Amino acid sequence: MTRPVVVLDIDGTVADARHRLHLLDTDSPTRWAEFFDAAGADPVLPDGVELAHRLAVDHDIVWLTGRPVRLAELTRRWLTEHGLPPGDLVMQPPGDKRPARVVKLERVLELQRRRKVVLIVDDDPRVVSRFKEAGLPVHHATWTPWAPALGNQ
Repeated sequence: MTRPVVVLDIDGTVADARHRLHLLDTDSPTRWAEFFDAAGADPVLPDGVELAHRLAVDHDIVWLTGRPVRLAELTRRWLTEHGLPPGDLVMQPPGDKRPARVVKLERVLELQRRRKVVLIVDDDPRVVSRFKEAGLPVHHATWTPWAPALGNQ
C-alpha cells in the first residue's frame, strides 16, 4: 500500500536562504542565477527539519522547490548532507519563467492525480494562498520571515 504524500518546499522551509537575499537587490537575471547557485551554503531551519522528519514517519515526501532544475544535484546533495528525509525532487523546469506560485500549484495538481497529497508546507504567502484557493491542505511555514525580494520568483 502506498503511503500518503506530504509536499515540502525547500527555501524558507528547511533551508535558510537569508544569507543570499542580498543578491536579489537587483532585477538582473544574472543575480537570480547567483542567488540560486549559492544555495549549497544554506544552513538548515531547525523547525522545518524537525517537521520534515516527523512527517516522514508516516508519509512519503516530495520536495517541491522553485529552484531551477539545473540545481538538482546540488539540492539533492544538500538535502542528504543535512540528513533530511529522502523523497522525489520536483523543480522549476528549464526555461520556465512562470512564478513559483503558478508552477507549484500545477505540479501538486499533477501529483494529486496519482497520489494522495495530505499536506503541503511552503513559506511563500502567495503560494500558500494559491493552494488554499484550490482547496488543498496547506501549512504556512512561518518560522523565518518571508522575504519580499523573493516575490519576483
